[in-house]
Amino acid sequence: MRIGEVADRAGVSVRALRYYEEQGLLDASRSPGGQRHYPDTAVGRVRLIQQLYAAGLPSRVVRDCLPCVDSGATHAPSELLDQLEAERARIDERIGDLLAARDRLDEVITLSRDPDADCSHMV
Repeated sequence: MRIGEVADRAGVSVRALRYYEEQGLLDASRSPGGQRHYPDTAVGRVRLIQQLYAAGLPSRVVRDCLPCVDSGATHAPSELLDQLEAERARIDERIGDLLAARDRLDEVITLSRDPDADCSHMV
């Protein structure tokens, strides 16, 4: 697949794909004319990279994870597991903060719909 096709199917920019290559996250072969060609698995890999980035993982950690994903390894290095567990704990904390913010917002919405409500305790 050519770079534009992978970008379209994965929902990312061509620039993002080039960045992933620079970071060692994605491989492409080159045609004699220098055009990038990606394997059919590239779209799934890009989506995985996007999910790991969305989880807040830096490129270095994503790069460390991908060989385990590629090989189907059942045991990852302990340092990588420690990093992933720390990232998971950070995500859990963010989720808790977001849920608390949502609950607070629900309170404000409920009170705002009641014209007789006293909102002074919300400050």
